[in-house]
Amino acid sequence: MPVIGGSSMGELKFEQGLVRALLRDQHSDLADLELRDVNGGWDNQQWRLGEELAVRLPRTERAPALLQAEQTWLPVLAERLPLPTPVPVRIGKPSSLFEHIWTIARWVEGEPADHTPIARVEAADVLAGFLGALHHQAPADAPANPTRGIPLAGLRQEVDSWFEVIADYAGADAAREVWEKAVAAPAWQGAPLWLHGDLHPANVVVRDGMLAGVIDFGELCAGDPATDLSAAWILLHAGAASRFFDAYEHADEATVARARGWAVARALGLIWIGQRGRLGLPGGKPTWEPAGYATLERVLAAN
Repeated sequence: MPVIGGSSMGELKFEQGLVRALLRDQHSDLADLELRDVNGGWDNQQWRLGEELAVRLPRTERAPALLQAEQTWLPVLAERLPLPTPVPVRIGKPSSLFEHIWTIARWVEGEPADHTPIARVEAADVLAGFLGALHHQAPADAPANPTRGIPLAGLRQEVDSWFEVIADYAGADAAREVWEKAVAAPAWQGAPLWLHGDLHPANVVVRDGMLAGVIDFGELCAGDPATDLSAAWILLHAGAASRFFDAYEHADEATVARARGWAVARALGLIWIGQRGRLGLPGGKPTWEPAGYATLERVLAAN
């Protein structure tokens, strides 16, 4: 299910000894800082380095390219973004110790929203401000993404098959109706805009119930902003979407319809990955299943 996780995550896990060796080899001034394991991560494994930094090593085939996009573009974009982001501060080069690029980035303080959901109504304004600052016209050489920012018709075959994961869900037919309306809505006609591309609960952090940071920019790309605007239902609590779109200001009726469709598609991905976690299967994350169902409930409540 590429709309959420990309390629399937294997069981590959690096140990702290490798990270220490890489730091001593390429960034020796940081090598003696405290190093702590961090749970989570899909394409990359992460450690907290000292109080202000994080180390990220790629562990899937596509992960080095995602890291490279983040290394190239996030420092440019972060200057205008109103929330903390994991801006790369050092680059790790391929070596005899590790054959891929890797990153040392700013640590973003907070708890992932799949563990501590956003609870405050004002988060709608914060999210709208963040996306309003991000959603500017992207340059011609901005990354493209085969599963983000594209017309929803390009995902129809895959998403149609994903509905089987909610076959027993009472709102399955209503969710499919939202999806069909989104596919039928007029496509984005504007210039491609910068997108985060992967806004779901594991990729934002929360402090005191408030959205406090946005992480994992590996899917950064250009395209239809509806992809990101789906976060109004994926991240915010019930009833907050209308406040979000009032604050965002730039979404017409067709864009909102497409955003709801993106929210359904991404909810199906969350549920699928969550179910795998509940069953103890590789690549599964049990906290994602309730997040997916909560997304569907919020989307359908907006009918």
